[in-house]
Amino acid sequence: MKNVETWRKFAQSFDVNGARIAFWTSADPSEQKPWLLLIHGYPTSSWDWTGIWDGLSANFNLAALDMLGFGLSDKPTSTYYSIVSQADLQEALLSHLGVSEAHIFAHDYGNSVGQELLARHNEGALSFAIKSMCFLNGGLFPEQHRALTIQKLGLSPLGPLLGAMLSRDKLRDTFNGIFGPNTKPSAAEIDAHWAFLTEQNGRKVFHKLLQYIPQRKANRERWVGALKNTHLPLCLINGGTDPISGKHLYDYFCEQVPKATAYLLNDIGHYPHTESPERTLKAFFRFHSISES
Repeated sequence: MKNVETWRKFAQSFDVNGARIAFWTSADPSEQKPWLLLIHGYPTSSWDWTGIWDGLSANFNLAALDMLGFGLSDKPTSTYYSIVSQADLQEALLSHLGVSEAHIFAHDYGNSVGQELLARHNEGALSFAIKSMCFLNGGLFPEQHRALTIQKLGLSPLGPLLGAMLSRDKLRDTFNGIFGPNTKPSAAEIDAHWAFLTEQNGRKVFHKLLQYIPQRKANRERWVGALKNTHLPLCLINGGTDPISGKHLYDYFCEQVPKATAYLLNDIGHYPHTESPERTLKAFFRFHSISES
């Protein structure tokens, strides 16, 4: 994983509807490589991708942003955080970079953002062309999502208290519970996640970001339909021990989207790209080899 201060140093930003959005890119104008848009999960940030950033950048120009309310981007307390508006940010980033087509790699919360982009692509209403889409663990099907107790609390009337109750140690305990048995996050990883989560007093919006869970249910037909109705190459790389969206999600995905490619990492949890970067990269590049053949 890249050092937090190094990651901060290379952050760029642009304004979208009055909000400052942090982003990163590996683009080299001298190299003609396809673009890959990376979409992070909840409650973390694009720093998650740094474990595989260098491996991916060997073959792709990378683009990633911290979505509104996350990481180094602005975290307004009066905003209703919607997956639709987060998808708008992805379009805005690629427009800002002058990118007309891209592959997508998404995780967790980012899966729903990716599904909204896919629905727009299928409708011919997207500002860029999607070439392929690969998902990591996340709630692709709301009926398969097994919310943690802390998530249920955040959606309850007590939700505003969640940020005040959250601590670095509680974050560590939560992550230990969703990572694989032999791939628990290091103290340095927890420190990094905590730093980005608490940036700009981010605990105040922690519960607001959880609105993605009811939004998944409300938009199930659109977002699940996007998976089933697309002709684009799709892939799932899934950590099987994840209690939120592990092997049960993998099995359901294979049943519901049989034309897609799927890889199961049996002993890995909710964050395959940080728990096992090498195996995640291997599966990702194997998918691209298959989809381009």
